[in-house]
Amino acid sequence: MKIETIDLDFMGTREIIGSFLLRGDDSSAIVETGPTTCLDALLGGLRERGVAPEEVREVFLTHVHLDHAGASGNLTELLPNATFYVHEIGYPHLVDPEKLMRSATRIYGDRMDELWGEMRPVPEDRLVVLKGGEEIQTAGVTLEAHYTPGHAYHHLAFYEPGSGALFAGDVAGIRLPGQSYVRPPTPPPEVDVEMWQRSIELVRQIGPECVYLTHFGGFEDVGRHLGELEQRLQEWMLLVQERLDEGKEQEDIVEELTVRGDAELLTEGAEPEDSERYQLAGNYEMLVAGLMKYVTQQRKSH
Repeated sequence: MKIETIDLDFMGTREIIGSFLLRGDDSSAIVETGPTTCLDALLGGLRERGVAPEEVREVFLTHVHLDHAGASGNLTELLPNATFYVHEIGYPHLVDPEKLMRSATRIYGDRMDELWGEMRPVPEDRLVVLKGGEEIQTAGVTLEAHYTPGHAYHHLAFYEPGSGALFAGDVAGIRLPGQSYVRPPTPPPEVDVEMWQRSIELVRQIGPECVYLTHFGGFEDVGRHLGELEQRLQEWMLLVQERLDEGKEQEDIVEELTVRGDAELLTEGAEPEDSERYQLAGNYEMLVAGLMKYVTQQRKSH
């Protein structure tokens, strides 16, 4: 099996959202569809690589957030032989995306069309529901589905033992090519830091040789990468916790995290313009909102 990264050119910007093409001798599969706004880039990427739409037999979705699975409904017509694999908690949102779109509209408002485009339903007979623990034959290899909640309750990572490749969705964070800096994507409404830490530990136990991130690409320094993600996730959560204790408003916390996060980014050798690219993959306002929701819920339950 050969793994190729298709750059979905999100918002006209390179290397922000990727889809992974798995090529076997007689069939292909993709991991992640990206949003509907990137549909042309996905189809163009298949065409450039000489893959006919009919050859794609499986589509694996790490979770149903719009930047990962938004184009699924449109793709059911364009990839006529493809079966779509999704976690059981995400399944209802693909069959009927209305609730998911309402929730996203609360967050993104009038930017919904510009960022994500339309999300169409996926016919039930095109979907296979996963819990985690399954093994799926695809593109001449076996993919293992692993349940990895934390970023979302319906999150899966897919592991290919032969190559040591783990398609990690968002559980292994955001990291852009050429960078060492790892950012935890913590948007509302489902961030659970405790669950996430357990999922990071599971990834360590799986022991991949390379993590493939939807945002963006493959990285082989897996141990260092996961350590940095875990530490930053914990530190950012504690910052939000402390500022809420002090009675700070969301805008103040966003401002402080922006200064801190950008400083961390530059310390690791990034350029100032790289901050804007990381923002496209996961912006501070969203990250703070998710952590605030998590911290507030934790307090109510204790």
